Amino acid sequence: MKPVTESDIRASFVNCTKGEAQRLAVPRDLAAQPWDDLDFLGWCDPGAPDRAYLVTESGNGLVGVALRRATPRAGHVKRSMCSLCLTTHPGDGVSLMTARKAGKNGQQGNSVGAYICSDLACSLYLRGKKDAGPGARFHESLTVDMQVERTMANLTGFLAKVAE
Repeated sequence: MKPVTESDIRASFVNCTKGEAQRLAVPRDLAAQPWDDLDFLGWCDPGAPDRAYLVTESGNGLVGVALRRATPRAGHVKRSMCSLCLTTHPGDGVSLMTARKAGKNGQQGNSVGAYICSDLACSLYLRGKKDAGPGARFHESLTVDMQVERTMANLTGFLAKVAE
């Protein structure tokens, strides 16, 4: 992913108002992000643990979505799999993230959801830059580039549902 600025990020959101986009917490360390290893930029709001954001490049420029994280269940010890990168995590390492739909559907309260890595670090897990623990990544015959392509196809599908 190419480096992006705070103003680029704020202008990219498709499922919130311009005012909401101006108020959301953008990462302060944009210059320090590992851009060459990122397929999308994802972060959690440090002031509101139930909020997360995701921005990615698309054919029409940047697309950003505001997400809500479901509250983790107490005592949850089973492993869960991210629907984007297929990394498995124990406990609350995967969260149900819901996104309000764009436009009129979103104004009517419609949303879509997906189980996604709680820290939104899918790109780093795929490349082995971040470890989710033993058994987190299954051995696959696909190359890393093919896994990235699959992850981006999964993300594109999710974003298409948000835009519907």
